[in-house]
Amino acid sequence: MTADASEAVEIHDALLRLRRGTGLPVAFGGLLEAGSRMRISELSGTATHALRSLVVTSGNGLGGKTVALSRPCVVTDYSVSRQISHEYDAPVAAEGLRSVLAVPVVVGHRVRGVLYGALRTALPLGGRMLDAAVEAARDVERALAVRDEARTLAAGAGTGAGWEQVREAHAALRALAPRIADARLRAELLRACALLTADAGGGPGASARVRLAPREVDVLACVAAGATNAAAAERLGVTPETVKGYLRSAMRKLRAGTRGEAVVAARRAGWLP
Repeated sequence: MTADASEAVEIHDALLRLRRGTGLPVAFGGLLEAGSRMRISELSGTATHALRSLVVTSGNGLGGKTVALSRPCVVTDYSVSRQISHEYDAPVAAEGLRSVLAVPVVVGHRVRGVLYGALRTALPLGGRMLDAAVEAARDVERALAVRDEARTLAAGAGTGAGWEQVREAHAALRALAPRIADARLRAELLRACALLTADAGGGPGASARVRLAPREVDVLACVAAGATNAAAAERLGVTPETVKGYLRSAMRKLRAGTRGEAVVAARRAGWLP
């Protein structure tokens, strides 16, 4: 499986959060392509392109060890570490990296990718740094899980890839509407959003049976497009805590136990395409 554009954005955003949360100057990562091979596709804070498109095989190097064990791994001085194999020493040395951590992105008990953080000096990477890196990986996991569920639903309904584009457009329009000062133009845009949900599974008038607030729909639209809470907050111009509050409220109204269930229920009710 090759990462699509939206998945690449999720990885890149997670790397920025990893750097902010850990204070590490360099971060990079990617998703598994096929079998046990992972390609490093996203870089943040790097000085060279030595790591770009590097293919990492399960069991090899620090990232390969993380894939094989499905758990975080850390080395204090990459080039001389006895804890890993050294197939990738040349690109790591070209970037000047010494201390490196790697955390897996795990969805459905399967490793889907790896996020790395690194220093150019050989210093121990503490527990706080590892915790922040793991939290960044959890954000990606949640986004991929929602996206997987959306794809399964679309495949089951025979809707194909076109619906994914419709859903991305719907989320973008919902996020844009509150920023438009002109009330008539804003109402027009929201009517366009409603047209995108006209063929949703709930049927005519279904949305009337479940009353959602506009911001609850906005948040669900972002979640349906695969956004994490942090990404949804940035898109909507609110805080991640506000996003969580709207999401909890929507889940309660939709009687959903998870984010994915809420998206499915909102589609059945006619609120989302």
